[in-house]
Amino acid sequence: MSAAGVALMLGGAGILLTAAPAQAAEVSYRTECVPPPISGLPPVQGTTKVLITAPAEAKVGDEVEVVWKTVEAASKNPDVLDLEKDTVKPTGVVKVGGAASGTLTMEGPRQNPPIPKNSPMVLPDMKGKLKLEKAGEITLTPDKYNINVSKPLSTDTKCSPKETVAAAAKIKVTDGGGGTTSGGSTAGGGTSSSGGSTSGGSASGGGSGGTSGGGGGQTDFAGKEVAVRFSCQAPGPANITSKVTVNAKKNGGSYALTVKTAKGVMNSPAALPKGALKPSMAVKVGGADSGTVTVTGPANPAPLEAGKPVDLTDMTGTYKPGASGKATLGPGKLTINVSLGGSPIVIPCEVKGSVQASLELDTTKQSGGTSGGSTAASGGSGSGSGSGSGSASGGGLAETGAEDGGALRALALVAGTVILLGGAVFTFTPWSRLRR
Repeated sequence: MSAAGVALMLGGAGILLTAAPAQAAEVSYRTECVPPPISGLPPVQGTTKVLITAPAEAKVGDEVEVVWKTVEAASKNPDVLDLEKDTVKPTGVVKVGGAASGTLTMEGPRQNPPIPKNSPMVLPDMKGKLKLEKAGEITLTPDKYNINVSKPLSTDTKCSPKETVAAAAKIKVTDGGGGTTSGGSTAGGGTSSSGGSTSGGSASGGGSGGTSGGGGGQTDFAGKEVAVRFSCQAPGPANITSKVTVNAKKNGGSYALTVKTAKGVMNSPAALPKGALKPSMAVKVGGADSGTVTVTGPANPAPLEAGKPVDLTDMTGTYKPGASGKATLGPGKLTINVSLGGSPIVIPCEVKGSVQASLELDTTKQSGGTSGGSTAASGGSGSGSGSGSGSASGGGLAETGAEDGGALRALALVAGTVILLGGAVFTFTPWSRLRR
């Protein structure tokens, strides 16, 4: 039977035929993939191979389907853990060029076979709908993409081109009017609040940062955001990167400090009751002054739901200068207290490597100030006022409760519950055991 005869039969049966067959073209491009900060892995340089499928011809006003098939991802599944079936979800961006310009957001299902560690990533096809609003030849070029893995916690690997990418498909659009081609935003899917999370370690050097305070009647001093890498004992994996900002408000000769960390960068895989988590930090004092200032944050004010973002509450306390001159304030040891009705579990996380100061202040020495010791400041209300008495304690950040080292394991060793708090990840045994 002739092709024309087949077409007539299918048309008579009510089956819609495409005016022009779909075309597919494969392109390769150098790519950098940035693993999630919790992995402690460096960026990966590799090659991405993509096959883009789209209709060869269409008309103005049509909405066509574009399909992105990842023939080869630039990065493998690292040698950390095996990925379970249906835990991987890709999203990406296709650049629209030629007769029109714009971007098309692509999305794939959370669908994959089991992927052993140190083996190629297997990604499902991504699709997007493109509405054609202008006549002419339109080009489709693959761009950045994101790989989200949902277990044992939600993480994102962000991949972007490192060279000019060739167009992978073209659509000839006829019978056009005015306007431009629309096809979605430039989001590219995945966690985008960070705009590219900081990886590869903490910022180096000892720069001062922030606004220097003291004279001129100024009372509020905003610090700059600095990257910090924490190394948590026992429960926490190495090379955990977060961002920390130290702000200050002058109150007489002292300063009320507010320390902020990254917010909601991942989802909580388990539910936690109200008041279960409470953070504290030993802010490092440098420059003309020395020592540490303890700041504390209130416990979580509401229950934390599984799968919902988790924030580390703002920590507050009072810095009483122990010396005159330019003093710097920067992030130091972070401690998380976990309390579920019994003795609290204390999780200490030391700063790994060098880190920049967040704030510099012009200080005047106060009686009973910080210099050479550790000032314990109450704060903790979240208001930023801080009440501390300025009395010196014996040194370092106080740790209450007992470390339950036997009940805590690293992420790669157990399928425990992982909680991300402002960029720091901590792994616990099953919640039922913690409640007991």
